[in-house]
Formats: sequence, C-alpha cells, structure tokens
Amino acid sequence: MVYGLFGMLFFVMQLKWGYSLIAGAFTLAIMVLPVIMRTTEEALLAVPDSYREGSFGLGAGKLRTVFTIVLPSAMPGILSGVILATGRIVGETAALIYTASTVAAVPASVFNSTRTLATHMYLLSNEGLHINETYGTAVVLLILVLLINSLSSFIAGRLAKK
Repeated sequence: MVYGLFGMLFFVMQLKWGYSLIAGAFTLAIMVLPVIMRTTEEALLAVPDSYREGSFGLGAGKLRTVFTIVLPSAMPGILSGVILATGRIVGETAALIYTASTVAAVPASVFNSTRTLATHMYLLSNEGLHINETYGTAVVLLILVLLINSLSSFIAGRLAKK
C-alpha cells in the first residue's frame, strides 16, 4: 500500500506519467529491490573465503576472482532471489491499483493503463457478480506463481550442480 501511494505521488503525479504500465513497473521495481539486494548479499556472503583465497593464491586479481569464482558460485542464490521477487510481483495488487490503474484492455504502449491478474481478481471479487471468473483468475494466478517458484527451484538446482 505504501509503495503504491509513493508510486502514485512520484511517478503518476510528479513525473506526470499518468496511470500507466511504466509507472506500475517502476513502483514494483522499487518494491522488490530490497528483496533482490538482500538475497544477492546473502548469496555472495555464502561463498567460502577459501575460494577467494585460493584464487588469489593462484595469482588472480580481484576482478578476475569476482567474475570467475565468486559470481558463478553465488549465481544460484542470486537467481533464486530474482525469481522469488518475480513471484512477489505477480501477486501484487495494491501498488498497481494506484499506479497502473484498472483498465481491462491490452496497453498499446507503456504509457497506457492496464490491469494485472491480481488486480482483475480483486475487482471481480468486489463486484460479487462474477464469482466463477474470480475463481478462474485465482487458479490461473496460482498456477503462474507455482510455475515461477518451480522454475526458481529447478534453476537453483541446476546451477548448484555446476
């Protein structure tokens, strides 16, 4: 809710983007940035110091150590955090009601209003007239979040093996 109000005040009103897809996207990016930063930090701290020391002992510089040793070792954690944040974005409603509006149309550009699945489900449930459509939207949203989380687990597992 707070991020949505910030997005409405800053992106919609101050920058005069109006209720648009880009205002919603920037608001969501600001909202999930702390999650991505924290998971990236944890993944980088989880790389053992012996990896770095071994690389330095073999004569590699700081930059080479970061790009050839540290980042590949931390990549499963970093990607898991990014995909986890993507799953959070998919289910977000409040921030998008304030920034991307609730127009049920495909936007022609990033400066047009739009509606996400979560917003669509919220609006249908408030009307009380389209219960079947609300449940259908909920199932689609649930499947989408499950697929994103499964993809996250699969990618993290594949990268951990390497």
